[in-house]
Amino acid sequence: MLGLPQTGAALVSAIALGLDFGSLELLSKVLSVSPYDVGEAIHLSSSTFLRRKKEGRLQPDESDRLLRFSQIIARAVQLFEGDSAAAGRWLNRPARALGGNTPLKYAQTHVGAQEVEDLIGRLEEGVFA
Repeated sequence: MLGLPQTGAALVSAIALGLDFGSLELLSKVLSVSPYDVGEAIHLSSSTFLRRKKEGRLQPDESDRLLRFSQIIARAVQLFEGDSAAAGRWLNRPARALGGNTPLKYAQTHVGAQEVEDLIGRLEEGVFA
């Protein structure tokens, strides 16, 4: 989704160097949300967001969170057979299986992201509970 290698040393290196800020902007376009919303989802304060935008690069920990976030989005798009608009609506709709939270909000932590991925897996298998 971000145009990065999916696994291996190249991906580890890209994260260690820090992703280009354009990756965050690209993800915001896919989701049809503002870049600030994506920044908030990966825990960037508004001042840090503006600083990273000016610098043009995210820090490694921020890059890792953006990658995790993009993987959730990619799985949702896959669940909706390539329909990114439908995936975006689902990601922003409260889910009973996530305690009434939206998948995007729930995925803001590592454990929450795993839960969202598990939910997507259950939906792919037709298990709705």
